Amino acid sequence: MQAPDLQPASELAPNVYSADCPTRLILDRVGDKWAVLLLGLLTEAPRRFNELRRRIGGISQKMLSQTLKSLERDGLVRRDVIPTVPVTVEYSITELGITLADAVEPLRRWAEQHLAEVQAAQQRYDSALASDARAASNRRL
Repeated sequence: MQAPDLQPASELAPNVYSADCPTRLILDRVGDKWAVLLLGLLTEAPRRFNELRRRIGGISQKMLSQTLKSLERDGLVRRDVIPTVPVTVEYSITELGITLADAVEPLRRWAEQHLAEVQAAQQRYDSALASDARAASNRRL
């Protein structure tokens, strides 16, 4: 009896629901707010590090650096060193990065359009939770 031909893992169809599927690494990037915001800015124009930091409120220098390195590693962002004094580094989006930016743009628009509804739902949930906690506390007394 001959052993079945097994395909290498890289040739198997991805199954994002499998714990060891590499697709999850890509979804981590898509779900990262800093990555999404950076890709959005870089679709407009190439930018320097400090400009990105100024434009994205709340991002630390360390987080910006880590996110840019991850995006560069994934082939979504290109880092160009310009030989000036001092050295200038500029970040731009790659063709692959544009495809991801285009895919997450509707999600960003959805978040902006439905912000009030989500906040209202959160308030209703929190109020109901607090009310339930008070009722349980009163029953114990």
